[in-house]
Amino acid sequence: MTIPRLSLIAMLISASLGTPVQAAESGQPAKHPITHEDVWLMKRVGAPLPSPDGKWAVFSVTDPAYDSKEQWSDLWIKSLSDNSAPRRLTFSKGGEASLNWSPDSKHLLFVAKRDGDEAAQIYRLDLASGGEAQRLTSLTLGARAPRYSPDGKQILFVSDIYPENRSEDDVSKTAQQRKARKYTARAYETFPPRYFDKWLDDKKVRLFVMDAEVGAKPRDLLSGTRLAELPGFGGAQGDEGQALEALWAPDGKTVVFCASTNRDEQARASTYTQIYSTASSGGEPQQLTRDRHSYHSLKFTADGKALFALTQAEQEGKVYDVTRLISFAWPFSSPTPKVLTATLDRSISRYVLPAGSNRVVFSYEHAGLEQLHSMRLTGGDLRAEPSFPTGSISSLAAGAKAMVGVWESAINPPEIYRFGEGAPQRLTALNTERAARIDWQAPEHFWFKAKDGRMIHNMLVKPANFDPAKKYPLFTVIHGGAANMWRDQFVLRWNYHLLAQPGYVVLLTDYKGSTGYGEEFARAIQGDPLKGPADEINEAVDEAIKQYSFVDGNRLAAGGASYGGHLANWLQATTTRYKAIVSHAGEMDLIMQWGTSDSIYGREVNSGGPAWGDQPVWREQSPLMQAGNHAKGSGFSTPILISVGELDYRVPANNALMNYALQHRLNVPAKLLVFPDENHWILKGDNSRYFYSEVQGWLAKYLK
Repeated sequence: MTIPRLSLIAMLISASLGTPVQAAESGQPAKHPITHEDVWLMKRVGAPLPSPDGKWAVFSVTDPAYDSKEQWSDLWIKSLSDNSAPRRLTFSKGGEASLNWSPDSKHLLFVAKRDGDEAAQIYRLDLASGGEAQRLTSLTLGARAPRYSPDGKQILFVSDIYPENRSEDDVSKTAQQRKARKYTARAYETFPPRYFDKWLDDKKVRLFVMDAEVGAKPRDLLSGTRLAELPGFGGAQGDEGQALEALWAPDGKTVVFCASTNRDEQARASTYTQIYSTASSGGEPQQLTRDRHSYHSLKFTADGKALFALTQAEQEGKVYDVTRLISFAWPFSSPTPKVLTATLDRSISRYVLPAGSNRVVFSYEHAGLEQLHSMRLTGGDLRAEPSFPTGSISSLAAGAKAMVGVWESAINPPEIYRFGEGAPQRLTALNTERAARIDWQAPEHFWFKAKDGRMIHNMLVKPANFDPAKKYPLFTVIHGGAANMWRDQFVLRWNYHLLAQPGYVVLLTDYKGSTGYGEEFARAIQGDPLKGPADEINEAVDEAIKQYSFVDGNRLAAGGASYGGHLANWLQATTTRYKAIVSHAGEMDLIMQWGTSDSIYGREVNSGGPAWGDQPVWREQSPLMQAGNHAKGSGFSTPILISVGELDYRVPANNALMNYALQHRLNVPAKLLVFPDENHWILKGDNSRYFYSEVQGWLAKYLK
C-alpha cells in the first residue's frame, strides 16, 4: 500500500501555519520555557458538533484549575456563517456531554449531573427561544447517549436496570433496598470484577425510547427479549458503564445498535460486537451481521441508502487487527459488508459522510501524524484532503453544510477548525495566546532501519533556548499501548516539552507493536512482548547519538508509563547504559499481571498460551525473572523512580511494590511514589505537578 502524498494545498497551509499561530511578532513579550502551569491550564476543547442546518457548531470547553472545585466545563457555540467570536452557552461546574442536535437545529440535547440529580440525566436546551435547559429524564440510574429521531419527536438513549427488574419502579425499589443494606461486601460471578479504577456492579445495560417532551415516560426496548437475557449480552465497558452504540434508521421506526453476546467469555476468548436492529416500538431484535468481527461507529448516508461502520476482524490468535471502513446496503439485504479500505494497511480512526457529497472523509494514524483523506462512497479513488502537514486531527463531525473538528500539534494546543472547503479554517483561539508565549519547537522526525529490517519512525523534541553547539542528555520516553503511537500532539500526562524543559533532548520512538505502520508491524510483538521492542528502543538511542551531535551519549535516561512502564522495567533489568529510569504503572511480572489486571485473555494470546503452559515467554520476558543480571553486571543497577496509582486496576499496584522490593533486595537506588487517589493515569493537577517535579528531580540527580 502507498500512503497518499500531501496535496500542494496542504503544503501551502503549512507555510501559513508556522510557529504557534505566528504570535512571535514584534512588540510581544519574550518567550519563556514551558511550565507545568502552561500545560495544566491550557483550555481543553471537546469535539465540536455542527448543527444539521450547517449554521452552528457546539462544543465543550474545560477551564482547568489545580483545585477541582474551581474547575469549570461548559458548552460553547460558534457561528459557521460568519466570523463572530464563540460564545458560552452554559454556566455550570459539572459539565455537559453526549451532545445531539434536533433535526430542525432548534434544540440541543446533552447529559449532565446538575443540582438535585443523583445520576446524570438528559437535558434539552432551546437555542431558538433561549432560557434554562429542561431536564427530560429522572431515572434512578441516570441516562446517557441521547439521539433525536429523524422527525425530532422521540429520543433514543441508554440506561441501566438491575437484574430481574422490568420497570423504573422496580429499579427505584432495588436501589433503595441496596442503599439500606448494612454490609458493604461485593459479590461476583462474572468476569472481570473491576475496570480501570472501578469495581464493577451487576447493572444491565438497556436501550430506551421516549417522546421528546418534559415528563414523557421512557420505554425499555430490550427488557424481556431473548437477546437481553443471554448471559453474555452487553456493550463495551466505559467509565460511565456499558455502552450500547445505537442510532435511528432513516425511517424513524427502526433502531440499529451494536452489542456483544459473549461478554461472559472474555476471560477465555476474544469478545466481539455485532449489529442488530429492533422496532422503536419494541420487540425481539434481529441480528444483522453474523460473524466474529466487532462493529462500531455506525452512520447512515444522507440519502439513507447505505449503513457505514468501522470493524475489526478479531482474528483468533492475533493481538491486533486493523480497523477497516465498511458499508451495507440499506434496507439491509446481506450480512456481508463491502470493505472499502481493504487495501489500506492502516486503522481508520474516524470518518464522516458529508451530505451532498459522493465521498467519505476519514483520518488514520501514520508516522506521528493524523490527517484527512477520502474515497468514493462506493470505494476507490483514495486521496489526501486539505489538512495540516503536521499535528493530528483528534475529532471530526459533519452536518449538512459543514465539517468541523479539532486539530492540534505538540506546539499548537487544541482548537476547533472547519475542514472541507480548501485550507482548514481556525474557528477558535482559546489557547493561542498562551501557546505563543512559550519557547518551543516542533518535533523533528527521523527514521532508521532496525536490525530486523523494519523502518522505525522517531520524533526528537528539543528544550527551550536550544543551542546545537551544546551537548544535551537524552531522555527516551516510551509510549504505552503497545497498540499506540507517538503523535505530534499536545499531551497532558507526558508533555514532551515539559519533560525536555530542564535541558534534555526527548526521544520518542515507535517501536514494533506500534500502530500507524500497518497490521504486521503492530502484530510483531506477538511472542516477543518486551525484548524486541526494547532492542529497537536501544537502537533508536544509538541512531540519535549518531545523527545528532548535540546528543550526549554518556548521559542517557529512559522512562514510560503503562506498556511504556513495562519496557522501562525491562531496560532496567537488561542493560546498564542508562543513568536513570522512570517507570509509571509498569508491569514487573507477566504472570502476576495476568492474574491481577482487568484483562487476561489478550495476554495469553501475546505470550503464546496460558501462564501454566510451556511457553517460555512468561518467564523469559518478565523483568523480575532477569534479577540474575544484577550479579552479572548486565542489569538491575540503574537508579529507578517507580510510581503508581493505588486505584489502578489495569496495572495494579502490586507490580510497583514488587519492583520496589526487588530494588531494595538488590541494593539498587530506588524511589517509590504512591498516589492513593489516582488510577492508571495521574489526572489531578497538584498530583501531576508533583509527579513532574519528581521526574525532573530524579533525572537531574543522575544526569547532571
